[in-house]
Amino acid sequence: MTKPFPTKNLRFFLTAPAPCPYLPGRRERKVFTALDGPEAGPLHDVLTNAGFRRSQGIAYRPSCEGCESCVSARVPVLQFEFSRRWRKIMSRNADLMRTLRPAEATAEQFRLLRAYLNSRHAEGGMADMTFPDYAAMVEESAVHTHVVEYRHSGGPKRGELAAAALVDVLSDGLSLVYSFFEPDEARRSLGVYTILDHIQQARAAGFANLYLGYWIPGSAKMAYKAEFQPLEVLVGGEWRAYAPVEF
Repeated sequence: MTKPFPTKNLRFFLTAPAPCPYLPGRRERKVFTALDGPEAGPLHDVLTNAGFRRSQGIAYRPSCEGCESCVSARVPVLQFEFSRRWRKIMSRNADLMRTLRPAEATAEQFRLLRAYLNSRHAEGGMADMTFPDYAAMVEESAVHTHVVEYRHSGGPKRGELAAAALVDVLSDGLSLVYSFFEPDEARRSLGVYTILDHIQQARAAGFANLYLGYWIPGSAKMAYKAEFQPLEVLVGGEWRAYAPVEF
């Protein structure tokens, strides 16, 4: 269980409205606070459980006028069952080698990220990301953060990077900050595999949860998150078992 943390002295700020990248015709706005100093870890735990996400040295969550579509989602990993579909995806990627690395950006990671963005998110907010931008995303963290790399172990791509994930470690689980993968390996379902593998990693480490960030009903980009059942969502300040009727 996350320990209480005094948040009354935190200073929160609000961004100006901007076009929503997930729901056409809507405007997004975020509330954020600094996430630094010696108490960054405990504060990160509290804010994550309250629906915040980390980006470099800040914690933020949506605060949009007239819209509450963004819902924080997490997988209770001890309750998760690997269905036949999930087992097939795990088997399909059994040849990949997983390595935990420190939160240090590499040129190889960035090349894979660029290929991923150009193929999957060419019009997104990260489309113009440079290597210094990527390095800041990975390395500017005051909390326990690492990078997980997945590499081909055989064949013509032996040793090449297939996927990578930036991950925060919380007191009660793992938080997937961002992941990317080879866009031409659709058969592998590498995005799904990364989540499934982190469910296993969280279990092995004795954690209760895997935090997936925001799920947005009605957004095709986010629809996949609802497939990881059982799923818990943050509604009214409480984590509840996902039920479609609530939305």
